Amino acid sequence: MSFRFADARPRRRPSLTPMIDVVFLLLVFFMLAARFGQEGALDLSLAGGGAGAWEGPPRLVQVEEQGLRLNGVARDEQGLIQALTGLVGSETDLILIQPDEGAALQRLLDTMALLRGAGFTNLALVEP
Repeated sequence: MSFRFADARPRRRPSLTPMIDVVFLLLVFFMLAARFGQEGALDLSLAGGGAGAWEGPPRLVQVEEQGLRLNGVARDEQGLIQALTGLVGSETDLILIQPDEGAALQRLLDTMALLRGAGFTNLALVEP
């Protein structure tokens, strides 16, 4: 029996469909896993460690689970801003923020945003 080229089946070309599926799956994976844009960052300074002498009246804002305190006196948000305005000489005076152990992080961030929105720019975080 002799082998003839005319009887041989034509070679089948490999399908590109599975390769294209894999490429699209990888594309979708990397699009979903990638980070676009810049993460938000908090501009904080930690009080202590090489700080100069304290000047002026005390300005300690305590962020508690249920409210805010300024120098130990309970205040609402507007009362806090008004009382702080009377305690600072300028908007760059240092204001200490001390979160209570039961206070939520979002409450601390909201309080810091409130103070920054009122123009107070020099905030320092103090450990509870």
